[in-house]
Amino acid sequence: MIRAYVIGFVSSLLLTILAFVCVQFQLLSGTQLLLAIGVLAVIQAIVQLYYFLHLGSEAKPRVRLMTFLFMFLILLIIVGGSIWIMHHLNYSMMQMTPTEKDYYMNSQRDKGF
Repeated sequence: MIRAYVIGFVSSLLLTILAFVCVQFQLLSGTQLLLAIGVLAVIQAIVQLYYFLHLGSEAKPRVRLMTFLFMFLILLIIVGGSIWIMHHLNYSMMQMTPTEKDYYMNSQRDKGF
């Protein structure tokens, strides 16, 4: 039991240090750096799910796995929907001239929004 926690801790620590080194010493640039950090984050999430939350290591992992997948789906819908709404609002506001934006914002403030 302790062995699993030590393996998980050391793995998480190494993945965190690797991401830090990539950013600090600029080993990669631009999109490559973002992709590398994203991949390291996903690997670290999997390590933590397995070693610390013991997801998939019990005798009948189906119930916990299905609960986790459902939670992940709901989280994805909430985060993705929020980003979509913010992008749409930003796009809609960008269609206005600066004078129209000021008028709209002042009218909303006067209404109490």
